[in-house]
Amino acid sequence: MDPDSAFVGIDVSKNKLDSFVSTTGQVEQFFNTPEDIQRLAKHLKAQMPALVVLEATGGYERLAAAELCAAGLPVVVVNPRQVRDFAKATGRLAKTDALDAQVIAEFAQAVKPEIREMPDEHARELADLLTRRRQLIDMIVAEESRLKQAVFKALRRDINAHIVWLQKRLKSTDDDLHEAIKASPAWKANYDLLREVSGVGNVLALSLLAMVPELGKVNRKQVAALVGVAPFNCDSGLYKGRRRIWGGRAEVRSVLYMAVLSSKSHNPVIERFYNRLLAAGKTKKVALVACMRKLLTILNAMVRDQKHFAEMA
Repeated sequence: MDPDSAFVGIDVSKNKLDSFVSTTGQVEQFFNTPEDIQRLAKHLKAQMPALVVLEATGGYERLAAAELCAAGLPVVVVNPRQVRDFAKATGRLAKTDALDAQVIAEFAQAVKPEIREMPDEHARELADLLTRRRQLIDMIVAEESRLKQAVFKALRRDINAHIVWLQKRLKSTDDDLHEAIKASPAWKANYDLLREVSGVGNVLALSLLAMVPELGKVNRKQVAALVGVAPFNCDSGLYKGRRRIWGGRAEVRSVLYMAVLSSKSHNPVIERFYNRLLAAGKTKKVALVACMRKLLTILNAMVRDQKHFAEMA
């Protein structure tokens, strides 16, 4: 990248966006609405930036990232912890929205985070439906727990009625998820491919397609890091620490963990791998994480090569 190129940092909040452009040194403020984001995109395109960096802020950044990416801008969404660590390392202790935008732009210029594929509209719809499905399940579990503690008949009747209603909404959401998959032949093909693997259920297949758009387009080390199942060294001097996993997409990782719990008993490839690790003295937790990584690697290769599981095993 040209050192004289513009680098843009955008601080995102629920209602507004603060944009800092490195070449002008100015902070511009926009509302976090589709109309104002279009204005922001037009403003940034005139600057011809090398990178436009936003922090992940619990979903408030999604609309801006999608619209700016659709406008042809080189958009990257980064982990806010990376930016905070960068700010501390450079002695930036003060914090305002304008200063945050400037720090993000400086982070972009210094680190130059890799541009990754952004989820398209179909993927975002699928991800939202999956999030709603998870919320409904959490509410059902909470209501069932309350039901066990309820004593009075009127209260039990009310909780039961709510559980029935939530279960209907859950079924409706599942139907919407399957309709969303059927709407795209490419997605349907990849979904059917993933479902061939014993232990890979409906939720894992949908989660990978919606929340890991890089699936099949990156190598095994990269996809493991994206999901957060890649081991990292923790060594210093003579100290040799344990390898640890961290970061990545927690929602996908939790679903992958549940899939491996099933796969280690019902998928011969994962079962053999798991038992071999235990026989080598690995703890069950370490073996499970290694199986998560192996299963993810297999699924990534299947989508990349468009091969069936029987051909990969």
